Amino acid sequence: MARILCLTLNPALDLTLNLEQLQPGAVNRCQGLSSRAAGKGLNVAQVLADLGHRVTVSGFLGAANPQAFERLFERRGFVDAFVRVPGETRSNIKLAERDGRVTDLNGPGPQVEAEHRAALLEALEPIVVGHDAIVVAGSLPQGVSPEWFAALLRRLQAFGLPLALDSSGAGLRAGLALSPWLVKPNEEELAEACGLEAFDSAALLTAALRLHRQGVEHVLLSRGAAGVCWLGPGFALQATPPSVRVASTVGAGDSLLAATLHGLLSGWPAERTLRLATAIAAQAVTQFGIGIHDREQLARLEAGVAVKTLA
Repeated sequence: MARILCLTLNPALDLTLNLEQLQPGAVNRCQGLSSRAAGKGLNVAQVLADLGHRVTVSGFLGAANPQAFERLFERRGFVDAFVRVPGETRSNIKLAERDGRVTDLNGPGPQVEAEHRAALLEALEPIVVGHDAIVVAGSLPQGVSPEWFAALLRRLQAFGLPLALDSSGAGLRAGLALSPWLVKPNEEELAEACGLEAFDSAALLTAALRLHRQGVEHVLLSRGAAGVCWLGPGFALQATPPSVRVASTVGAGDSLLAATLHGLLSGWPAERTLRLATAIAAQAVTQFGIGIHDREQLARLEAGVAVKTLA
């Protein structure tokens, strides 16, 4: 299996509260509570580990509250290459309703100063050597500008490894200008990055095709219950997942990215890769937490995925 570097510049402690239905402005009584070390790159890393890959994790981590993250790294066998910065890693509150709707309240996180940015750049070469691919996922923390982020991506591209990007807003726009090997936006993220006023299917696919023609080898567009569109070298595919009961949508896109990377690095045909990736993303929304926990359920979901060629 491959060795993969996952960068999460803005990790978070996710506190998930489960409730029947959110009533704004009223007292809401929750039915369950869970807390976990998270962040898009770390979510991707956990699914990659479940698929058998060796993972190194890096980014910026608050020095005041690293314990939950360090326990995760130890439990999962991750190589810890995070740069510690003063302050606390941010906390995100997720209000998960019974119908699957999730309301996110995301904290700001610590300030990343020039010395910490320099420390990460200086550490890149010994971190990257020996890896087979790089994933950069998540939002930009305080102190990290889109310009610095673009410089980071250029430095990573210089190593000649496949670079997968999953970000949003200014981070995604900065990344798209560099045409990384793979990008995985959802509908809203792609529409915002490409300046689309409305994101109907035709406009989104046109934007995705434009990115592909501009040099992004793999454009993976996640569309929630509508499935996934994947534009790659010589193919354009759409996958539709089977209907599932939604517990939480948290981590579905991260699971999709991880499984797609797994198939690509394993040399699988695109159809096989997309079928598994769509099934793993569908399984993710049926559960709270990240990872592949039920292989029998996954096999049933994979059998129910419909894949077709896009015109």
